[in-house]
Amino acid sequence: MKMEQKANISKIVLGGGCFWCIEAIFERINGVIGAVSGYAGGASLQPNYQEVSSGETDHAEVVEITFDSSRVTVTQLAELFFNAHDPTTLNRQGADIGTQYRSIVLYNNEEQRKIFKEVAARLEKEQLWKGTFVTEYKVFEKFYPAEKNHQDFYDNNRAHPYCSIVIGPKLYKVRQKFSQLFKDE
Repeated sequence: MKMEQKANISKIVLGGGCFWCIEAIFERINGVIGAVSGYAGGASLQPNYQEVSSGETDHAEVVEITFDSSRVTVTQLAELFFNAHDPTTLNRQGADIGTQYRSIVLYNNEEQRKIFKEVAARLEKEQLWKGTFVTEYKVFEKFYPAEKNHQDFYDNNRAHPYCSIVIGPKLYKVRQKFSQLFKDE
């Protein structure tokens, strides 16, 4: 039996470096129903972490975000996204280097693309980051969920050095700026 979907439930797929970071932020946002780490934007069918990490599949590490647009807007998601990573570095976020770490928006409709591009243009003009935004925009085609050990990585591995050195401070920074959007913990 097919489950009925509410009209205000939408999805968008975003990549901004390591998927662990993006997932940790977005799953804490009011109105976000789900944030799943995975791969998209490449040609390989059924990619896995090892293949994507090689940089040869052209997939990016991404997060599929399911959200209730009556509780969080696409504009708010775009603001969070561009503040959560550096969209001016091509194929890189911090020490993570390669096409799999590129800034990418995989949109489901023209309205999502338009809003993300408008927010990016405004933030670039305001010089949120020094430099020109290099975010890639593509129509969403296919999402491949990452392996189970990559899901909820931050919550399940707080003692991991990447979590304490990279994700924790990034999450803190974004929460400080957008505290009104975060769920109570």
